[in-house]
Amino acid sequence: MSLLNIYAGKNALNRITREGFHPGLFDYMLGASGGPKWFVLAGLDRYIFSDFFKGRTKPLDIIGSSAGAFRFACFAQKDPVSAINRLAQRYSTTTYSDKPTAKEITDKGTALLDYVLGDTGIQEIINNPVVKAHFVVAKCKGLTQFESKPIQLTGLIVSAGANAIKRRWLNKFYQRYVFSVPDSQLAISDPYGMPSYSIPLSSDNLAQALMASGSIPLIIEGVQDIQGAPKGMYRDGGIIDYHFDLRFGPQKGLVLYPHFNRRPKPGWFDKSLKKRLPHSTSYDDVVMLVPSEEFISQLPYAKIPDRKDFETMPAEQRIRYWESVINQSNQLGQEFANLYDSQTIIEHVKPFEFL
Repeated sequence: MSLLNIYAGKNALNRITREGFHPGLFDYMLGASGGPKWFVLAGLDRYIFSDFFKGRTKPLDIIGSSAGAFRFACFAQKDPVSAINRLAQRYSTTTYSDKPTAKEITDKGTALLDYVLGDTGIQEIINNPVVKAHFVVAKCKGLTQFESKPIQLTGLIVSAGANAIKRRWLNKFYQRYVFSVPDSQLAISDPYGMPSYSIPLSSDNLAQALMASGSIPLIIEGVQDIQGAPKGMYRDGGIIDYHFDLRFGPQKGLVLYPHFNRRPKPGWFDKSLKKRLPHSTSYDDVVMLVPSEEFISQLPYAKIPDRKDFETMPAEQRIRYWESVINQSNQLGQEFANLYDSQTIIEHVKPFEFL
């Protein structure tokens, strides 16, 4: 029984066939939005962050939105495993009142990031010579920039409707801002022509940018006027880039993408649009690692965690469930390590199902 599915685009598969599977193939790594869904990837993160790229000297650009940004803020610290463990532990055990306000959830999120970053994390991320962090954030335009829930909801409904007609119309409501380590050369190509604006990370704005990247509309307060960026309201990067439909440059290497979903969707509003799939060209260079259905069937309740668990489970039950998933996820890290060490990955690679 295979616990881990491995998918690759045509360029990625050709390179793996020619060169074998090794860390030097990759110039990029992606981290998707999805809230507590990322718990199922914790074991992969522990292995990839600590061992797979161990000793690397060539820069690796890591691009994350929302929960993916939180994970990659751990990867770029000096002790990434300790950081990802802090994130998993504090995130999974967070509790709220019966009817939490946006302010309560925001305050808990701010405290979570403070705990994960610690006293030195911000400087470690900014000054990391190898692991180059990039956090995706959506700058709001129109009604979605307001905190009033009725007004914000109206803006969300209108922007979702526009997106359903044409994804590029999303740019009328949100702009992609990428907060990157100083002197970043990262280039982003969007098949829909939506621009990306780059802002250098600094000690003054890194925590703000991270919080904004995970600020779910209506649930968490947005971040107003991030230091070093144009004035305005910034929210969850997953609104535009939920699972990504982008190409990256200028380097020509592959993209490593641990993901909880074998059928990625470009943006947050595309989740219900069955025909809205990423372009094949955006995944030509991608290697995606995904928990198999067999692995998921072994998890408590035979499912990956999600935000609805806050509503459907008492805190004690939810925390026990989430911690179990985090522990079981180590099996995925071990399976990936075994396949890499034995160089049998090529025997397990499959083409993407959604293309």
